[in-house]
Amino acid sequence: MLESVQAILDEYADLEARLADPAVHGDQSLVRTLNKRYAALGPTVASARAWQAARDDLEAARELATEDSAFAEEVPALEETLAEAEEHLRRQLIPRDPDDDRDVILEVKAGEGGDESALFAGDLLRMYLRYAERRGWKVEVEDATESDLGGYKDVRVSIRAKGTPGPGEAPWARLKYEGGVHRVQRVPVTESQGRIHTSAAGVLVMPEAEDVEVTIDPHDLRIDVYRSSGPGGQSVNTTDSAVRITHLPTGLVVSCQNEKSQLQNKEAALRVLRARLHQLAKDEADAEASAARRSQVRTVDRSERIRTYNYPENRIADHRTGYKSYNLDAVLDGDLDPVVQSALEADEAAQLAALVES
Repeated sequence: MLESVQAILDEYADLEARLADPAVHGDQSLVRTLNKRYAALGPTVASARAWQAARDDLEAARELATEDSAFAEEVPALEETLAEAEEHLRRQLIPRDPDDDRDVILEVKAGEGGDESALFAGDLLRMYLRYAERRGWKVEVEDATESDLGGYKDVRVSIRAKGTPGPGEAPWARLKYEGGVHRVQRVPVTESQGRIHTSAAGVLVMPEAEDVEVTIDPHDLRIDVYRSSGPGGQSVNTTDSAVRITHLPTGLVVSCQNEKSQLQNKEAALRVLRARLHQLAKDEADAEASAARRSQVRTVDRSERIRTYNYPENRIADHRTGYKSYNLDAVLDGDLDPVVQSALEADEAAQLAALVES
């Protein structure tokens, strides 16, 4: 841990020196990058300095204890302070997800269960919309295919923070564990016998990428336009405003029809494509880093059922973390933080264990 701490202190000092250099401020893009890294390291540096101070105080007390019994009496309390400072620092040294300050693109897709699954997909979307509202985030529907009985066969939204969120407060930091298959147990509206059915919907969450981070060659794209369908205003079914983009090298396909103009739909589809390509590169890098231990939460395959929503018992259970509560109605109304926190804590525990082993 000593080597890690010293490396961070050295980097922090270097950043301070560079930010104090007037020549650096001629490149505003570089300044933003340096400031972001400087701010990210700040809490860790504060913890490192507190740990160093506690260690120095304990060493001094032990040395003086041979001459003065008063110092010997202080040693137990100082040992406890040092242990607390070390634990706090160890948590600060957990590798930070570089995407944690990003906005997200979130998709909900109906799965097993037909119309009931589509209704549940609509319930999940509402849960995320209410959660975003509680946290002051802005949400835009990028594309949606509604089902006949209500709900969605497929819906995609962008979720963005307003202003600059604090560490761990951006949409990706809070929603990255939502990806996976969500299972519901309840009596469907189409069930006349009152029997409980089980159906599922899938959630995909991607960090949104900037234009400069993902370069897309226009020659790698096939762009098709077609007429929008469903609710959306006067342009629906009258103009070829909907856009479908195929990225030929990867085969990724993105469509968008919710905006009024073809240009707006094209820009929205490109943003989603950039996010998917960014996620694809991230997944490939993770797969290659076999030596680095991954979190038991983050490595869950998206096909795995991560959570169950049991309506008759008003119960929600996360199968990855063991979290369980009987306030499903509140969670579906946007009170999602306790569930999210259980995933964050499980991830942190796994990474702390990996630090100890290493």
